[in-house]
Amino acid sequence: MDSPPVPVPAYQIGGQRWDRTMPDFPEAIAKAHAHHLRPRCLCRPYAPGVEMYVARLSDGYVIKRMPNTGWQHTTDCPSYEPPAEFSGLGPLVGSAIVENPVTGVTALRLDFPMTKLPGRHVQPAAGNASSSVASQGQKLGLRALLHYLWDQAELTHWKPGFVGRRHWATVRRHLLQAAENKATQGQPLQASLYIPEVFSVEQRDAIQARRQRQWARATPRPGQPQPLMLMVAEVKEIAPSRYGHTATLKHIPDQAFTLDEALYRRMGRCFERELTLWGTEADLHLIVMATFRLDEAGAPALVEMTLMLATAQWLPVEDAWERQLINALVRHRRSFAKGLRYNAPPDQVLAAASLLDCGTAPYPLFIDRDHSHGDAPTPGFATLGTDGNPPAWRWLPVDGDMPALPPQQLWHPATPLP
Repeated sequence: MDSPPVPVPAYQIGGQRWDRTMPDFPEAIAKAHAHHLRPRCLCRPYAPGVEMYVARLSDGYVIKRMPNTGWQHTTDCPSYEPPAEFSGLGPLVGSAIVENPVTGVTALRLDFPMTKLPGRHVQPAAGNASSSVASQGQKLGLRALLHYLWDQAELTHWKPGFVGRRHWATVRRHLLQAAENKATQGQPLQASLYIPEVFSVEQRDAIQARRQRQWARATPRPGQPQPLMLMVAEVKEIAPSRYGHTATLKHIPDQAFTLDEALYRRMGRCFERELTLWGTEADLHLIVMATFRLDEAGAPALVEMTLMLATAQWLPVEDAWERQLINALVRHRRSFAKGLRYNAPPDQVLAAASLLDCGTAPYPLFIDRDHSHGDAPTPGFATLGTDGNPPAWRWLPVDGDMPALPPQQLWHPATPLP
């Protein structure tokens, strides 16, 4: 079945209808920002519209969702987000993630340090699931922060038209945009966030100079706390070195990152599943988010880290079952949003993905890895709960092959308000 056309978002601003194809649209949202006007998204026909706000970015203005309203948009609207309870995001909203529509700044509470005190040994950590859960939903661990940025960058969303268009340059650009207007402890997140740019032999010296300028803020200074940098990158290799171990990252061929023995051992214990699957499946990306410091010689050393697997389309997956499901969705040209765990424990069943092409409501897909057979639903059976929840698709891998996917439904064109 052919995919439906992508709708052009339409908004009501100051009593007038606007969309992004209009030449004066940038000026209209700039004026809306100056006069504190709230645009309304017109994705739902015959409705007053979903209230939004205008945020200022480094390169202009953008219309953003109001906090906790993504589910109010239609599933074919670019502003749509599945309900927070479909993933591990729910408990973090309002506690670890506080969005201010007036200033446009989102404050993030982290549960890992961003400085190293002079003379104090850095306790190695690997950001595993148990350490993330210890925050009890009140702060973002490294894994939760990585998931949040991936979500905000909409790298968890997929439509058939994205085929062949998502590369590292695109991933990097969207992650950096997602980090804009995010702050932790009153400081811009983007200032501490390093994401390697696509490497070019011709631009080697310029790339290295830009990297060194950004890393300069993490240079140790006698008697002062040393700031740590945050990094998101793709792992190329982790191997023994003359002293300890080193991580070689894609697009940084001229600079390895050191891991001490304790961190290396913890990484192997905490991320055995991810490392094993990455080692056997050539089309998987292994993403690292880490804090790192510079030593007195200017060499980077990893302090705390987490790992995440992603498919060839940069869609996150936890294990081989999710990889099979996501690959099937891409192969069958489905539109969907990938669910992420954040701080949720590994035994909590969350929506692996939500189909966005099954009508006006999301269609969650669940994988019950360790479900007891006594009360398990029939594999692939969609039920509508008495509480009005949408139908759900469930796969019990212990019972056999993945069941057929729910059928795709064509969109009903939205009629904008006059």
